Formats: sequence, structure tokens, C-alpha cells
Amino acid sequence: MLSDKRGTPRICNYEYTIMSGKFRMRGGKRIGHEEENMGFTFLKKLPTPAEIRNQYPIDAAIQELKAKRDQEIRDVFTGKSDKFLAIIGPCSADNEDAVCDYLLRLRKVQDKIADKVLIIPRVYTNKPRTTGEGYKGMVHQPDPEKAPDMASGLRSVRKLHMEALEEFHMPAADEMLYPGNWPYMEDLLSYVAVGARSVENQQHRLTVSGFDIPAGMKNPTGGDLTVMMNSITAGQHQHDFIANGYEVKTDGNPLTHAILRGSVNRHGNNIPNYHYEDLTRVAYMYEKFQLKNPAVIVDANHSNSGKQWDQQPRIVQEVLHSRSFLPEIKSLVKGIMIESYIEDGNQSIGNGVYGQSITDPCLGWDKSAALLYRMADYV
Repeated sequence: MLSDKRGTPRICNYEYTIMSGKFRMRGGKRIGHEEENMGFTFLKKLPTPAEIRNQYPIDAAIQELKAKRDQEIRDVFTGKSDKFLAIIGPCSADNEDAVCDYLLRLRKVQDKIADKVLIIPRVYTNKPRTTGEGYKGMVHQPDPEKAPDMASGLRSVRKLHMEALEEFHMPAADEMLYPGNWPYMEDLLSYVAVGARSVENQQHRLTVSGFDIPAGMKNPTGGDLTVMMNSITAGQHQHDFIANGYEVKTDGNPLTHAILRGSVNRHGNNIPNYHYEDLTRVAYMYEKFQLKNPAVIVDANHSNSGKQWDQQPRIVQEVLHSRSFLPEIKSLVKGIMIESYIEDGNQSIGNGVYGQSITDPCLGWDKSAALLYRMADYV
């Protein structure tokens, strides 16, 4: 660390002004209070994971319930169980009432197909954005129509995941947009996905290596499957690194696996990767990389559907057919990821349609329920 003549700490071309709490980039101009657009403004200190978890604890009975569910899911990935996974739910969990309504419906279906299909509800509270603009999820904005408030967002997210577990007995999946958020939710989640834009990030990869639950690594938006396999390799290995202010060592996560979500070529065209030929290619790559517990989850939306939400049932049907055609594909493809909500399609923020996505368009409830029942019949 360097200091200028005034004794203000400097690191490379950044200066932190202690009294004002400003983080300023040095660009040859004088740095001071008036240059509000020149760096970071520290708004508030967020509560620590321990503080949030102490404020919203889960009791021993719920911990036991989650441990049992986690083992059921783990058995699918290790091959001890031949049940099929349905990771299904809204593109973004934007409204607590609507999400809980959806979870109640999902619970009723789960009770009827539990012998064939394990449902992991998507309760996605962190949303990556291609340009950084737009709604970034409940962790940013507990109310999508109000200004960001991340302290309230962290509390709202924990409470929502607690409801999924305590009220509906279905620990959920979420996307890890920020590795630093994991400690706030690690006792609640049963599945984590790393998105196409994050999968090449070292901190995401290394953080996954410390999980004791399945972590899906999506292929990047450009479609390079070697990048995806490298991320799985990183997640399965042990690492030493910096996390949340500590030097940590991880054991490696043998349940790190692939999610195929399609890609976009240099012309901006969607290229699906759920076909039989794509699945056999990934099976070969798993053998080449010599990874533990080979597994694929197929994302039926995004670039696999071209975000045509109503194509998801067709894609699911094709994947199930591929599984029935070749035993190696059946053992590899462990489940499907579906974007689903109460109402078909999507809407703009503020339109007020109950249970309709405010991000990517989703399959409505009636079609989703019918798809889950067909899935159970087929597997």
C-alpha cells in the first residue's frame, strides 16, 4: 500500500478517502467530494451472514428435513437413485405472495409424483443482466417498483427461502450471482446454479468447490463446452483462496455438474444444445476429463428455446426420448430445468399481473403441471 503526501492510503490508481467514505479513481484530476461520478460511494454497511442467520434461524426439525431432502437429491447425482429431477419455477422470484402460491401448487404435484420425480423449486433471487441494466432480483430490490435496498433484500431472500423449506418442505434452488451471498443462504439451499456469464469467473468456481450440495455450471453464452468442463473440474477440486475476508481451504465438490442452456453464435443466433448428438458429446467429454459423478441438467429455456417459453414442453419431450434411446444418456441426464410461473409469458415491471414474470417469459401453471405429470409417466 502506498501513501501520498497527505497520508491518504492509495492502491495503484485508486484512493480511499477515509473521512468521506469515498472510493475514487485517480485520473489526473483532483479527487474530492464534488466528483460524485468518479468512483464508489459507500452507502451503508450490510449485516453479516451471522447476523442475518441469527435473526432468521431454522430449528432442528427443519434442519433434519432438509438433510433428508439433500440426501435424496444427492443420490440422484451419484446414481444411487433413478428418480428424475425437475428444477422448476419463475425466472425471477419477484413477489413473495405469488411465489408462495406457486410453491403450494408445486407441493401438491410433488406429492403425486414423488416416486418418479423430485421437484426442486427455482426460487431465483439474484438475476444476472447482460448489460447490467434492469431488475437484478429480490436481493437488490425486495420491491421491484422501489429503489434498491440490499440490506432489506438479504432479509427478504432468507425469509422466502425459509418459507419454501418450512411451509412446503421443498428446499429450493437459487443462482449464485454473487459468491459473497452464499453464507447468507447456505443452510437453506439444496441446489445452486452458476450462470452462463459467471461460469468463467474464478471466484464462482472456487466457491462452488466448498459446497456440500449439487452445483450446476452452465455452458457459457458462446457455447464452448470445454469452458464448462473446466469449470466443473475446478468445482470438483480442492482449493485455497480468499473468501469473505478469510483465507479458506475447500474439500472439492464431487456434485459439480453441467447445465446445457444453448448458446448464441457470432451472428446473434440461438444454437440449442439439448439434442441427442449434444448429449453424447458431453458424455464423451466427461469421460475425457475423468470427472466424478457425470451429470447433465438440460435447461429447456434460454438459448435452447430461443426464449420461446411455450417450446419448453417440446424440448423436455425430446430430452426424455433421448434418455430412453440410449442407457448412457439416461444415466447422464439427471433432470430438466424449466422456467415456469402462474401465468404464461412475461410483463413489464408495474403492470400488476399476479404471478407473471417480470423478467424472461415463463410457462404458465396449467401447462407446467401437465408437463410434470407427463414427465413422471415417461421416466
